[in-house]
Amino acid sequence: MKNKHQKNPPPCFLKHFVNAQIQINKIITVFLIFVSGLALGITLSFYIKDTPLHIYTALAQAKTSLDSTIYKLVPVDNSPPPPPSPFNETKIATVPLASPPPPQPSPPPPSKAAYVKPSAMHDMEDSELLWRASMVPKRSGAYPFKNDTKPKVAFMFLTRGDLALAPLWERFFKGHEGLYSVYVHANPDSGETMPENSVFHGRRVPSKNVTWGEPNMVQAERRLLANALLDLTNQRFILLSESCIPLFNFKTVYDYVMDSTQTFVEAYDLPGAVGRDRYRKKMSPTIKLEHWRKGSQWFEVDRQLALEVVSDTSYFPLFEKYCVPSCYSDEHYLPTYVSIRSWKKNSNRTLHWVDWSRGGPHPSRYQRTDVTYEFLNKMRFGTTCEYNGKSTNMCHMFARKFMPNTLDRLLRFAPKLLQFN
Repeated sequence: MKNKHQKNPPPCFLKHFVNAQIQINKIITVFLIFVSGLALGITLSFYIKDTPLHIYTALAQAKTSLDSTIYKLVPVDNSPPPPPSPFNETKIATVPLASPPPPQPSPPPPSKAAYVKPSAMHDMEDSELLWRASMVPKRSGAYPFKNDTKPKVAFMFLTRGDLALAPLWERFFKGHEGLYSVYVHANPDSGETMPENSVFHGRRVPSKNVTWGEPNMVQAERRLLANALLDLTNQRFILLSESCIPLFNFKTVYDYVMDSTQTFVEAYDLPGAVGRDRYRKKMSPTIKLEHWRKGSQWFEVDRQLALEVVSDTSYFPLFEKYCVPSCYSDEHYLPTYVSIRSWKKNSNRTLHWVDWSRGGPHPSRYQRTDVTYEFLNKMRFGTTCEYNGKSTNMCHMFARKFMPNTLDRLLRFAPKLLQFN
């Protein structure tokens, strides 16, 4: 039994033997890795030692090739160097600073002719014309040029036919050049009938057909105002018809409107069928019944009000849409507009004498036999009104409606009564 136990080693001995074998294997593995790494390091060291030489050689060849190319592209200056300076001193080369470009010349001042009495004829449509007119200066004296021109009055004739009374107006304007401008809105189908020496020649603006009682009547008035506004020296604007006559000489009319602190747009509240009953409720709330006014279409306004009228995009479109016969825009638009926008500086009266005493839709017409000294003086001094805060009997500067056959007698009376000379 003893011999049997001696031949088989104990378990603890086997355990130690196995562990010793594992440790020997680890040592051998580490040794082999170390030897392999050492051999690889020696090999790499020799390779790296030779690499910079190859790189330097490649770079040198590239540089030589580049220099050769540059030498071919850039000519070489073979001229001898400049002689040395007689002074043995070092000089620093200086490069002069580039001088600034010369200042651009100022644009020439605007041509005075472009703003003073511009041509009445042009190819602008109404939209462009009204837009351009709305851009012009509003106040007197705001000129884009040095101006020594006196302010002018724009006489705007809205006509349906020929200017039969033109010779009377020629006498009225004579000798006062530079103080007035003339504009004519006529039937577009009629040709130019005025002689070249007439103040009316070439003063017709691009016109459109006008129908009595329709909104296009006001469109024609705005068209005249817009054309007149393009002349910056026009400061007062008077609307006239072919049947209007002056009741005083030019100087009296000029001073009257220029010295006035108010505009002359007739505006009054009139109950009844030809007044308030023409109001259209669809104009509310922009235009209310309490705003509604009536008055003569023949007006005199200053530059500020004229500019506001041509720039109006709130009120006039309502008249175009809703004020159609039996509502008449020419009798209501401007009186209503002024009563809303400019009532403080408006006189609420017109400068045009007219007789409505006979009734009907049109005022009285005057024939040749109606023209007498007494009748003309009644128009001139037969009414009392307020002018610049004071009472006066000079209330009307013009009168209508005079037929063509009155011309001879008017020309006979004008030199003495109206003092045209």
